[in-house]
Amino acid sequence: MSQPQITAPPDAQHSVQVDAKRRRIGNATDRQRKAALGQFMTPAAVARFMASLLPPLVGEPMRLLDAGAGIGSLTSAVLDRQVEGSLGASSIHVTAFELDPFLVPHLTDTLQHYAKARKEVTFDIVASDFLQAGVIGFKLGNLGSFTHAILNPPYKKITSHSIHRELLKKVGLETVNLYSGFVGLSLLLMEQGGSLCAIIPRSFCNGPYYKPFRELILTKGAIRRVHLFASRTHAFSDDDVLQENVIIVIERGGSPGEVTLSTSSDATFADLETWTLPPEAVVKGGDADLVIHLPTSGEADGIIPPKFSSTLAQLGLKVSTGPVVDFRLRDHLRAQPEPDTVLLLYPTHFVSGDLQWPKAGIKKPNAIALNPETQRWLYPAGNYAVVRRFSSKEERRRVVASFIAEDSFASDFIALENHLNVFHAGRRGLPRLIALGLGVYLNSTIVDAHFRTFNGHTQVNATDLRMLPYPDADVLTAMGRWSEQQNQVTQEAIDRCVEKLS
Repeated sequence: MSQPQITAPPDAQHSVQVDAKRRRIGNATDRQRKAALGQFMTPAAVARFMASLLPPLVGEPMRLLDAGAGIGSLTSAVLDRQVEGSLGASSIHVTAFELDPFLVPHLTDTLQHYAKARKEVTFDIVASDFLQAGVIGFKLGNLGSFTHAILNPPYKKITSHSIHRELLKKVGLETVNLYSGFVGLSLLLMEQGGSLCAIIPRSFCNGPYYKPFRELILTKGAIRRVHLFASRTHAFSDDDVLQENVIIVIERGGSPGEVTLSTSSDATFADLETWTLPPEAVVKGGDADLVIHLPTSGEADGIIPPKFSSTLAQLGLKVSTGPVVDFRLRDHLRAQPEPDTVLLLYPTHFVSGDLQWPKAGIKKPNAIALNPETQRWLYPAGNYAVVRRFSSKEERRRVVASFIAEDSFASDFIALENHLNVFHAGRRGLPRLIALGLGVYLNSTIVDAHFRTFNGHTQVNATDLRMLPYPDADVLTAMGRWSEQQNQVTQEAIDRCVEKLS
């Protein structure tokens, strides 16, 4: 497969000047203002790469939407393609939305440069809220339809009773963040066969909050291309953005087909690697949650062996977030165990899979009082498997599981803090070998690799763990029996065990 041209052509250097302005404005804009607007402007290399993914319109008019245009970095990258001859449009009309009055004059300067130099380029700047103007234009049908859209939408949560939430409901989209609202509305404003390219957080790929957004893009369009950055920080290194981002191309009204995936270490795209996947490898057939999988390899088949196809419900198991929220029970917390207390477990009590309790020299309490006010938040003593909800980006694995043994403590109850996920059987303990087997399986490399195909951040929620396929009870028991027989368990040994039983 040929690689897209992403370098700035020698006769189309205005985007370089725009990028220099972007850096100056970015350095002069405090982070609080950026966060308030959800505003992180696109570096030139990323803009050029995104522009290269839009299909040309040779001899035909282009109507380009840039929702949240900033100073015009993305649009200038598209117009540079017209200047150097790889776009070939007979005319280009740009509709650029920008709410920030500080940026509008810079956006005007950017677009005027091209309009003066190229007679086929015209533009409108809409200095208002894209979601408000876009919803009104969509409902009235007076905004027109677009052949192309390119956007780096704002990233900011929207509350359940905000005006943006209510506006998006009017076009059938229930969502929780401005970025998904911008992309969803932009897609609705596209003409059939039009192409939309956006750089957005990867968080939309899974979870219930973004399911309506996934449903919209998969019913109103088809995913054609996704690019992943191996580094969490380098796409927006100037702005210290830690959210993992992807670049996605969606064809409005397209039928499901092959999806081109690519990766690069960072925004230089120097080590760009590309492959294709069938649509069923990206969205599994029959998946009611419409989880989007983005495996970072060229394999079309799933990573988890087909033999491991049980659900937690089929196993009679559940996974829940630890119920103890410490600041709400502050008066009942104890630094060390005392009479009439039970052990309280945090992630810090688990080191390399081993439970260390009580633990000296930590800032977290080791115990919680046992009384009528706390008992509702406790689990009966038993065998449990637990998974940390948060990991650092430097850690080798996202999914880190540990085992709690029923006979470890002389207590009728245990308390599990909110930063742990716990596997249980109706709020009761598990058979010992099943709990041990879950620990083996969840700590395997194949589970971690599979998890990364649909989860792009460092948080591991109970919802994510419910979506994993699991071995059946016999295989989990065999894994648990193997674990009991080991003096020391290494990653290599775990992976050999899981592979042997698959």
